[in-house]
Amino acid sequence: ASCLVGSEMCIRDRYYHRLSFNQRYINYIQNITMLQNKIFQNFFKEIIRTFLIIVFGLSIIALTVRAVSFLKLIVDNGYSIFTYFQYSILNLFGITPKFIPLAFLVAIIIFILRHIDDSEFTILWSSGVKKIQIVNLFLFTSSVVLIFYLIFSIFLTPAALNKSRQLLNQDEFNSFLPTIRAQQFSDSFKGFTFIVGKKIDNNIQNIFLHDTGNNLKQLTTNISDISSTAIVASNGTVNKRRMILFDGQIISSKKNNEENEIIKFEQLNIDLSDLATTTIKKPKLQETSTIKLLNCFITSNHNLKICKEEAKKEILPILMRRIILPFYIPVITLICSILLIRSQKFNISKILVFFCSFIVLILTELIIRYTGLNHTLRWLYMITPFVFFTIFYITLVYKFSKETKTT
Repeated sequence: ASCLVGSEMCIRDRYYHRLSFNQRYINYIQNITMLQNKIFQNFFKEIIRTFLIIVFGLSIIALTVRAVSFLKLIVDNGYSIFTYFQYSILNLFGITPKFIPLAFLVAIIIFILRHIDDSEFTILWSSGVKKIQIVNLFLFTSSVVLIFYLIFSIFLTPAALNKSRQLLNQDEFNSFLPTIRAQQFSDSFKGFTFIVGKKIDNNIQNIFLHDTGNNLKQLTTNISDISSTAIVASNGTVNKRRMILFDGQIISSKKNNEENEIIKFEQLNIDLSDLATTTIKKPKLQETSTIKLLNCFITSNHNLKICKEEAKKEILPILMRRIILPFYIPVITLICSILLIRSQKFNISKILVFFCSFIVLILTELIIRYTGLNHTLRWLYMITPFVFFTIFYITLVYKFSKETKTT
């Protein structure tokens, strides 16, 4: 008011005033944007942290249960404790991917319900944050989990399981003693069955050994004429892979129903190093590299046994599980995002949303087993996550836009 209208000084003051106002407005927008980004970063970290805790906890519980069954490697097959722990840890890579979809579902549900109950989302809506921005944040988080899942399922899990199988193939059994249980027949070794009447430390009594796989070939003079060998002894001792028997006899059953050969002994030293455990040492399809499985369908070279026509029916579900199943995670995310919709005509129960998401996970697990048998079902399984993703996302955008108009 004090400056003269049209004067140079007045024009300059007004220019600087406008510039100052614009700068303050820009700074305000930048501060709001920085604050929103900070909030989004905290939300992302919170979801990922909850997800990792859940998936790690479930994996450890499952590994603990599975490790009990792995004890047969020590008890039945005589492997060392070190081999047992290595085998168990490597199998953790096979257990973890199975819990990733469920763990992320629980993590995203917990996050949404927690912030709804604390009215934190209401504050965000009031400050100008759009609901679709939160949904996009959820999708970004699910994409990170999806990549994490793909890395595990395609690369880490097959490699770790294959390594665990090679571990059993390379390491021989450490000691024969853990496989011995009093008054119980044991067939933990190929072509070799045994039973003892009593076991005290490394001392055994009333021993019966039956060999049909030429594991005791050093005890017979003519292997070609022998069909099986049986050893009966009153007592003995076991030291790792060696067995010393006392007061017994060797009964060699000959082929062509000839008379059995019987040799009595006072002391007999037996080397059991040649025994082979009945543990499966050949890698299964689940333990085979993804690239090798894909080559069965990409290249024309089908010389490998795994590429036979019958095997392909089992390979397809494995590839679907490794490559396609992770893409259902964003679909689960959008289903859970329905909880953000708040209107008088459209109010979804929390339990119903979780139930629907859980049903989707179950159906994906059930249907995937039949993708190798039905061509149509296979293509439906591959297309469904992308179709559902598009439908749910468009639905959410439409519902959020209607909420904005009504407010």
